[in-house]
Amino acid sequence: MHSLSFVISILAGFAFGSVPAGYLAGRLKGIDIRKHGSGNIGFTNVQRVLGLGWAVPVLVLDLAKGIVPVLLAERFGLLPELVGLGAIAGHIFCPWLGFNGGKGVATTIGVTAVLCPRAFLPAIAVFLLVLLVSGFVSLSSISFALSLPVLTLLFYRFDRALLIFTLLTGMLIIIRHIPNIRRLTAGTEPKFGLWLKVFRR
Repeated sequence: MHSLSFVISILAGFAFGSVPAGYLAGRLKGIDIRKHGSGNIGFTNVQRVLGLGWAVPVLVLDLAKGIVPVLLAERFGLLPELVGLGAIAGHIFCPWLGFNGGKGVATTIGVTAVLCPRAFLPAIAVFLLVLLVSGFVSLSSISFALSLPVLTLLFYRFDRALLIFTLLTGMLIIIRHIPNIRRLTAGTEPKFGLWLKVFRR
């Protein structure tokens, strides 16, 4: 029964996380978002291609894909960490898009805001600080992914499940950002559009 709850928890989270909000937003505008900009279905590319009016709802939905299933997990006898991991995996490996979805950052933010808020708050502060200084969402996301396990170890020292969860999700986010890391190294990574508008004034 224990093994069954593991499997059901992951599958339930995966199903919730697999809704491709960015792709659906593109379809509503008559385009395939994967063929524009960076090709990603997340907030940053949607903002770049479709504008902020479409990107904000996508961000809210991607956050909700992490928040809602984790909040409901225990009510249905599921394991919140595994539901959260499943939701992130569902977003990244979206079955409706050939198992190639987004980069998992917004959904991870939603999950960790519920699961480990004491680690999440300073980690999101790191994200915002790096974004403010650099203007690169990708670098901010990588910094968030690297800091989260460290902060989880600091604030949830005896919670092995949370530490494993943040290590796994951090690794997934960094792996998904390998093309961005290459562009950052080459100096060809584009900065966040809103950052450019504010700081070029």
